[in-house]
Amino acid sequence: MITSEHSPTIENVVASTGVDRELNLEAVAEDLDGTDYDQERFPGAVYRTQNPKSAALIFRSGKIVCTGAKSTDDVYESLNIVFDELRGLGIDVPSNPEITIQNIVSSGDLGSAVNLNAIAIGFGLENIEYEPEQFPGLVYRMDDPNVVTLIFGSGKVVVTGAKEPADAGRALDVISSRLDELGLLD
Repeated sequence: MITSEHSPTIENVVASTGVDRELNLEAVAEDLDGTDYDQERFPGAVYRTQNPKSAALIFRSGKIVCTGAKSTDDVYESLNIVFDELRGLGIDVPSNPEITIQNIVSSGDLGSAVNLNAIAIGFGLENIEYEPEQFPGLVYRMDDPNVVTLIFGSGKVVVTGAKEPADAGRALDVISSRLDELGLLD
């Protein structure tokens, strides 16, 4: 089991939502302080919130992607700031737009260095990608929870594709248990 000392830390939460209408991004960027918009470089306007810190990618279609948040609560708080700012510009934003968590990226630590060659063999090659000449980590695709993990020889683990904050902890517990069963964890 992963101890609280090694429990995962959320690094980034990505969520999507929308305002159900097309937006004039030139006007939004001009009227909304702190918004960057250069359609030659990126098709959306980028509005950054400071507290909590995140970036909202606002697209002409009315779709909005929030990235850079450190928790799901921060996503909701950031997007509510964006919705309020858009309403302040006279844009009719629905009262409760649906917000969907798309991806939670977390990092964790197994507590000791691990032998990636032994893990690749022990875990079975069907869910593993390991090519040390190409990438220094082992990619382990899990079904339960449905996430992708990157395991490094140092024992550091990155968990991506999670939909719930608890998924990363569950993934680390599963990996830790399997390594322990195989005698691969100090």
